[in-house]
This record gives sequence, C-alpha cells and structure tokens, in this order.
Amino acid sequence: MDGRKQGDTPAQDGTGSTHEPRRPLGPGGPGARGPGGMMMTAEKPKDLKGTFRRLVGYLAPRKLALLFVLVAAAVSTVFAVVSPKVMGRATTTLFEGFMMKLRGVPGASIDFDAILRILITLVVLYAVSALFNYLQQLVMVRVAQDTVFTMRDNVNRKLKRLPLRFFDSRTHGEILSRVTNDIDLVAGTLQQSVVQVITSFVTIVGVTAMMLSINWLLTLVVFVSLPFSVFVMRPIIKR
Repeated sequence: MDGRKQGDTPAQDGTGSTHEPRRPLGPGGPGARGPGGMMMTAEKPKDLKGTFRRLVGYLAPRKLALLFVLVAAAVSTVFAVVSPKVMGRATTTLFEGFMMKLRGVPGASIDFDAILRILITLVVLYAVSALFNYLQQLVMVRVAQDTVFTMRDNVNRKLKRLPLRFFDSRTHGEILSRVTNDIDLVAGTLQQSVVQVITSFVTIVGVTAMMLSINWLLTLVVFVSLPFSVFVMRPIIKR
C-alpha cells in the first residue's frame, strides 16, 4: 500500500507512464468556465504600462517603417478630406451657370470646361489618397507580421526553457491560448487599430480645418450642438 485512498489511481498517458492527478482549477483560476461551459473572459490586465513598454520595445527596430506609416496615413487622410471641398467647387460652378441661364443673362452658360478641370483634379486627389492608403496598410501589415514573428520566436524559446512542472500546473488550453490567440490579437491590433487611431485623429483635425475655412459660424454651431445631442440621445439609447 502506498497510502493512496481507493479511487486515487494515477493517470496514464499515451506512453504508459503515470503521473499524479492534476488539481482541479478553482473558479478564479486560469481556464475557469462559467455557466453553460463558456470560457470566462473577465481577466483584467495586470501590468498595462509594462506590457505597452515591451510592445514598444518590439516595435523599436521598425521605427522607420512606422514613421512611413504615420506619414502615409496622414497624407491619405488629408487628400480624402480636401476632396469634398474640391467637389463643392464643381457643384458651385454648375449651380451658378444654371441660375444665370434661368435669369436670362445674355451669353450665360454652364462652364463645363471648368467643371472638367475640377473633376480631373478630384480624380487625382482620390487616386493619391488611395495610393498612400494602400502603401501604409501594406507596410503596416509587414511591420505587424515581423513583430509577431519575433514574439512567436521568443515564446518558442521560452517554452523550451520552462520546466515540466510549469506544464503540469496549467491546462493545455491556457498555454495554447497564450501562444496563438493572444499573439494573434496583438497582430490584429497592430494591423488595424493603430492605423485607425492615426486616421481618425487626422480626419478630425482635417475636417475641422475644412469646416473653419468654409464657414466658422456654422463650425461653431456644430461643435456647440454636439454635446447637446449626446445629452438628448443618452436616455433614448438607454431605453
């Protein structure tokens, strides 16, 4: 007798060797499941600043590529923001010519040549915006994949150095989630969220500048009405 109670037989793996039964995971431990067997995802970051610094360290060797992404995203957004104002010039030219013809002004006509020049300029603006948008996304995908490759390589080296008791104390799903899902989440964040933050910031600044250049009074009305609209919509959204 080795002191085990009846039913505490050691588990066997595929090679025939035995090991002690793994301790059950508590409700707050890794891999805990909620009602219906669903995985609980209430885990909060333990060291957000430290993690961000480490991520910046991974991105540091690619700072030139990130600088190009920043500039390309800004240029693409600026051209996209300027284009509607240029389109407005074509609409104004068409409207003015049409109104002059309605009033019976002698020799009045719609200046289609001017409208054509404006439309050509508009096509060039949109083409340049699309080109820089494509380039910044292409470079950002490369940066994200290279960074994730480095992360996976570091994780692989780390797993090879860990003792066996580390794997015995954790579920296979937890380890696989760290190696695959979490790193994939980092890749998706780098490829999409970073570019979206840059684009959104430049868009807000550019749209505000365009609105001020057209009519500062209407711009002021818009900015004053925004908080009021949020205040009015909040109870409706809650319902």
